Amino acid sequence: MSGPSTYQPQSPVMKWLEQRLPIAGLVHSSFVAYPTPRNLNYWWTFGAILSMMLAVQIVTGVVLAMHYTPHVDMAFDSVERLVRDVNYGWLLRNMHAAGASMFFIAVYIHMFRGLYYGSYKAPREVLWILGVIIYLLMMATGFMGYVLPWGQMSFWGATVITNLFSAIPLVGDSIVTLLWGGFSVGNPTLNRFFSLHYLLPFVIAGVVVLHVWALHVTGQNNPTGVEPKTEKDTVPFTPYATLKDAFGMSCFLLFFCWFIFYMPNYLGDPENYIPANPGVTPPHIVPEWYYLPFYAILRAIPNKLMGVAAMFGAILVLLFLPWLDSCKVRSSRYRPLAKRFFWAFVVTCLLLGWLGGKPAEGIYTILARVLTAAYFAYFLIVLPMLSRVEKTLPLPNSIADDVLARSNASGATKVASLVAALALAGGLLLGGSGNASAAGSEENVPPSLQWSFAGPFGKYDRAQLQRGFKIYKEVCSACHSMKLLSYRNLADPGGPGFTKEQAAAVAAEASIKDGPNDAGDMFDRPGRLADPFHSPFANEMAARSANGGAAPPDMTLLAKARSYDRGFPQFIFDFFTQFQEQGPNYIAALLQGYEDTPPAGFTLPDGSYYNKYFPGHSIKMPPPISEGQVTYEDGTPQTVAQYAQDVGSFLMWTAEPHLEARKRLGLQVMIFLLILTGLLYFTKKKIWADAH
Repeated sequence: MSGPSTYQPQSPVMKWLEQRLPIAGLVHSSFVAYPTPRNLNYWWTFGAILSMMLAVQIVTGVVLAMHYTPHVDMAFDSVERLVRDVNYGWLLRNMHAAGASMFFIAVYIHMFRGLYYGSYKAPREVLWILGVIIYLLMMATGFMGYVLPWGQMSFWGATVITNLFSAIPLVGDSIVTLLWGGFSVGNPTLNRFFSLHYLLPFVIAGVVVLHVWALHVTGQNNPTGVEPKTEKDTVPFTPYATLKDAFGMSCFLLFFCWFIFYMPNYLGDPENYIPANPGVTPPHIVPEWYYLPFYAILRAIPNKLMGVAAMFGAILVLLFLPWLDSCKVRSSRYRPLAKRFFWAFVVTCLLLGWLGGKPAEGIYTILARVLTAAYFAYFLIVLPMLSRVEKTLPLPNSIADDVLARSNASGATKVASLVAALALAGGLLLGGSGNASAAGSEENVPPSLQWSFAGPFGKYDRAQLQRGFKIYKEVCSACHSMKLLSYRNLADPGGPGFTKEQAAAVAAEASIKDGPNDAGDMFDRPGRLADPFHSPFANEMAARSANGGAAPPDMTLLAKARSYDRGFPQFIFDFFTQFQEQGPNYIAALLQGYEDTPPAGFTLPDGSYYNKYFPGHSIKMPPPISEGQVTYEDGTPQTVAQYAQDVGSFLMWTAEPHLEARKRLGLQVMIFLLILTGLLYFTKKKIWADAH
């Protein structure tokens, strides 16, 4: 499709290079003069967005790998140390973690676009198959990357998913043992996954090159599904497609940066901020959101082997799509029945994703089985049948005719789209308001408090952080450690506002075990700024022994490791309001949630206390604070409610010490991107004026 290069180098150096390595001519013919259908819409921009996201993931992944330690005893801490101590480590981590979700959002849109417009049909079968291979490699890479932080959900997700291979007859157990490197998920597993997670993105990049090569051989599909016939049907790739793609990528970056700077934990699981513990199983093990539809299919079938076969078959069936759908008309725009079934299929996938996050019981299992049958029926029954019985609409004579016809109707289309968007937004608003009221009335839902650090311009209240630290020091430090926080952090910008001298004085009050000395003995010394916060117990067993068998959790990440379900559609509104305060709300509610008398019918175990906000309501920790327990010199009320909010704010800072820097940089980046997006839009509009 691109044809031989017409590139003519002008400088002697470029002429010399072109005779020996015609790479400039290849780039010119493939990305400058390459003829592009003039009617491509913005759904085609996601191909460029995916290339951008692949580059982001590879670059950030290489840098993160320089600081990561693939060992079960150090992996979790190495990730947190990277975020806290490496310059802009929080930015790299957020870009990579949120980038995985952005990558999958873009690839799903890219795939659904291909399904709708028939981009898998001849002569583009190999192009489509290479795309499915890229998707499979992405899924493997994403799964292995999710394991690397070695949190609770990482460990148990790896355990559950790798165990699925044991369902394969004869060789299943051998495959699992090979993946684990032993007889359980452990250090060899982590090393294998780290090596493969580092390698596979480069394999993906290689298959992407083949994907683009196949695209340039057959040419791009377009919304009509009609092949270009004359020069009027196409425009040069540069500047037309490049500017349109640049504008689309800039819009996507705005969306991406919203997560990076304001909602870094929105798509993650709070369980992953708890270090992996093989002895404690999370109450509800779920994979990342982009695997949920296939996870729902797996659990919908009671037989383990059949469930695994169905899960992998749900992806592999895509490879045969070019032959399952034999209709000569490519685009669903001209296939009325195919269009309706396509949107039904989209809804099926979304519902399967929702069911994948629900418990595998009752009505959820029944719905999952029905939707699993609908998923496979779309490919194996609906599309082959429609190919034979559907009456299609007449196709335009050429791409140029389609562009002219659609430009005449564009005004009405835009108005209709605007009305539909407003109606959808209004429906979501009404639904969200109703849900918010219901959520507020539910029992045992922590109330949402006002926090100074909330919102895009939020900052920590220095006085509140100092009061929260005072509570930790006088009350919490007797049982709870903060091993990921050092005394020097008390004097860091964006923190409680201690001077270095004050932080050093706090450190000196601690007695730190050090050594050995010249005589080979361990000794105690005063703490230093570089020391992590002193732990009240020598080890976990000592902590359990002193606390009735329950080890008090480390408090460094407590504000991110504790959360509660906000429900649908409230979590959608949380995205726009940047609500990320579930952890502080929960901590403040827990400290105030003790009740002397349990409700009727509730049996409280011996040695436990009733707390209406604690999961299961039975907690080993006695009420830690009471009225007037901690003295405030600044005149702040010395109430339990005030103590609870102060310590909640302090623990948010221990979990997010770079929050202020993150939001400050985010504002600058968002302003820059908004200006860039506006400039690209008007430049693109001017360039495309004649083409439209």
